[in-house]
Amino acid sequence: MASPQIGFDNQRAYSSLMRGLQELDLRGNATPGSLHLIGDHAFPLAMNAQGQVLMAASLFGRGRMVVLGHESYLTALPALVENALTWLRGDGSENPLVGIHQSCKPVADNLGETIFHGQLVEGFLQDLGVGVYVVDAYSMAPDVKSLVEFLKAGGGLLIAGQAWSWAGQHPKQDVLKAFPGNQVSSVAGIYFSEHHSEGGCLSVFPPIPRCWNPDPINFADDLAFLLEGVSGFRLKKECSEIQVHGHLAFPIFPFLAGAYYGRGRVLCVTHEGLFEQQELVPLWHNALRWLDQGRKGVVGVHPSMTDLPSLYGPSGLSCRNTDFTDDLSVFVSTAYCDEKAEEMQDFVMEGGGLLIGGHAWYWCYCYPELNLPTDFTGNRILSKMGLNVLGSTVPKEFYEAPDPDEAFIDQYHFQHMVSRFSRHLLSGEPLTAKEEGFLARLRRDCASYLLMEANESASYTQVVSDLTAIVKKAGIPQVSLNCLVSSEKDRLLLTIGTELYRCLDPDMLLPYLIKDIPSMPIVRHHQLNVNANTAGEEEWISTGVYLTPGMKTYISLPAQIVNKGWKVQIGCQTDALDHLKELRRAPCVHKTFRITTPIMQVWNLWGGLLYLVAPPDTQVGGLKVTVERAVLAPYFMSGVTTIAEWAVLRTSPAPWAELEFDNVIFTIPSSAIRDLERPDKVAALWDDIMKSVADLAVVSHKFPRKERFVADVQISHGFMHAGYPIMMLSSMVPELIDWEGARTRGLWGFIHELGHNQQRGCWEFRPNTTECTCNLWSVYVHEEVLGINREQAHPALQSKSRASRPEDYVKGGKDLDNWNTWTALETYLQLQEAFGWAAFKKVFAAYHDMSDVPRDNEGKMNLYTKTFSMAVEHNLCAFFKAWGWPIEAPTEEELSKLPTWTNHPMVLYG
Repeated sequence: MASPQIGFDNQRAYSSLMRGLQELDLRGNATPGSLHLIGDHAFPLAMNAQGQVLMAASLFGRGRMVVLGHESYLTALPALVENALTWLRGDGSENPLVGIHQSCKPVADNLGETIFHGQLVEGFLQDLGVGVYVVDAYSMAPDVKSLVEFLKAGGGLLIAGQAWSWAGQHPKQDVLKAFPGNQVSSVAGIYFSEHHSEGGCLSVFPPIPRCWNPDPINFADDLAFLLEGVSGFRLKKECSEIQVHGHLAFPIFPFLAGAYYGRGRVLCVTHEGLFEQQELVPLWHNALRWLDQGRKGVVGVHPSMTDLPSLYGPSGLSCRNTDFTDDLSVFVSTAYCDEKAEEMQDFVMEGGGLLIGGHAWYWCYCYPELNLPTDFTGNRILSKMGLNVLGSTVPKEFYEAPDPDEAFIDQYHFQHMVSRFSRHLLSGEPLTAKEEGFLARLRRDCASYLLMEANESASYTQVVSDLTAIVKKAGIPQVSLNCLVSSEKDRLLLTIGTELYRCLDPDMLLPYLIKDIPSMPIVRHHQLNVNANTAGEEEWISTGVYLTPGMKTYISLPAQIVNKGWKVQIGCQTDALDHLKELRRAPCVHKTFRITTPIMQVWNLWGGLLYLVAPPDTQVGGLKVTVERAVLAPYFMSGVTTIAEWAVLRTSPAPWAELEFDNVIFTIPSSAIRDLERPDKVAALWDDIMKSVADLAVVSHKFPRKERFVADVQISHGFMHAGYPIMMLSSMVPELIDWEGARTRGLWGFIHELGHNQQRGCWEFRPNTTECTCNLWSVYVHEEVLGINREQAHPALQSKSRASRPEDYVKGGKDLDNWNTWTALETYLQLQEAFGWAAFKKVFAAYHDMSDVPRDNEGKMNLYTKTFSMAVEHNLCAFFKAWGWPIEAPTEEELSKLPTWTNHPMVLYG
């Protein structure tokens, strides 16, 4: 494994290389070439006014490399060369012997006054005994393999030259691949480009140069090679989107991209099933030849893909199933196998080809708490190569192959768009219409890219530097209920600011992000006892304190919950709003931290109430938790907080309050409870409601996890939606806590969402009953607890409206596509009015003990018919058939012994 030196610090290395230098005088007749930098440890040493990199350094394996953008710099900058030789021989080495290729003889002449001894050679030999080798970029071809091994083993290489004149003399050659210098420098992530640059007199500053502006690379020849004979095809698989972020990476389709990495190449497709799609076989034949780079070597195919060797045989290359070995020319694998991730990276870096396929959308579904860029197996291989597989998917549609000559202009590339948007905001450069259309994609990609947290990578820190400059220049929109954000530019700024705050120094960025942070009195060393008894789902545990925007605090936690799946969460408004066109708050305003140490510092840009989150199947009691500093929030708990205590607590300064009752918790604006004198009355009402919800569902009166209602200025859909928590608009809060008005006005919407949380797939017929059966709880609670009959509970249940639905449905041909919401509810209400609520309770109870329930609606409808018939001891087949249900002969046969319900309501409609 050619891993870099542990603990290596780019800034420290830069300081050593530039020691004693105030400027680099690059004026004169020499026209330098610009350098491309990729890889985690390649960093610039000198950058001109146009942002082009003229000198760089990097690592490979145990060795070090310095690259100068013109061979004349070896003699024009003797102090820099001496610094470079000192750094290149490595920490602790005192070997004074420097091997110097004869083309660089003037370097040897300049070493007389230094501690180094130069040895002129005609070519590199492993037994020279040198610690550093100096060579120009044109004389390396015979020694490529030896030089790579020398570098890998710990040697130092000083390379100087430019490729622009070579490119002019070799117009049909690929500079990245064929230029002699690149065959060695590329393994360390430094490439000579075909672009020439301006020199000038460059000042040397203490920090590593930032804001470099790489020259664009046209991958038209690569695209033409890969797409030969491919006009387009229809995508049939659920493919992930692919993020192209590396400077030497290029998009092909939204689900296919390639990249140069070191001396090798990689292609990634975001579903492994596409390897076998017949229309794409010509593409894969081209891909294997492109990855093989003319070696005509062996293509190894992962053993799990047994059909591919025969399918790919016509490519002209030898293909066979095998585990990964480094003597292959190309390896074909899925994105789910990363046991040898580092070996594969080295394999490509040193010249191998990698064809890799796999999606990440299902992984994201299975592991929502993990970090996709760093934890997904495929991304652990691909991120360093400039590609990331995303959790989002691309449409299944026909894709026309891009025109290689136009793709360079038309296709989206993440780093290029960051650079363009930066110049647009900082320098006023206008965006093209095409670039304006890319802003939404850039917004999503910024959030994903910053999650890489690759702070040791010069490319990553360059992007972070650009984004930070944007935020400092433009700030972010101060989004609120009265200040809507809708333009893509503002949405992008909001995302950039939020995500940067997460991964950079919060104190430095906060003044640029939030302008008016309220000053509130602080409580210190707030202590609480933690008890948790969770079943199959995680549970939020309230702390009763709040953090203001950007406020940092330490939390002391008991050892019993460290590294046990527990989390700290700041903020209860967990709805993601990124899909909405207009924003009244930032798309994500909560933040979670995994509990990995007994003392943690936590904070959130947007502030919020502080919670502990207990994992499923956890039982703990009496654990002590201390919050160092926070703001006290109004917090009422039934059976604990007295009315006298509440009179004081409701004045607590935090803007969010919580009311916790036996089976439900409300998180609402503090302004709504300042005048609430009797929370115990609200508790009594809602305790009765929750018991009633449990009664109809035939479950324990003590819920395994208390339901939560959380208010927000904006939610992901509708004015209220189910889940944990149930989300609602803040404007609805007065109804929620009006314990007197509820018995006359009703609480339909709130109970509707509680009903959603009681729905079970075994007796649901989605999508028909999604917005139907939840209303059984609304009707039941209104009649049994609130004393409001169904006709007054909701306008849709008035007699005239109800009577028209079955009639219209029958006239429409009993089409089940039209059997939904209120029409479907009528079916259930007819059953209830004939057999009472007790029948439903028997049915729901019966389902608690069932297993092997059918998955399809037809099977589930037949099972429901049998279950309800057994519960009421009547054959209901005729009734359900009258509603158009697909009742099967075996169901009718099984129920034939029961008395038939002949006078059911649907008889009226024929």
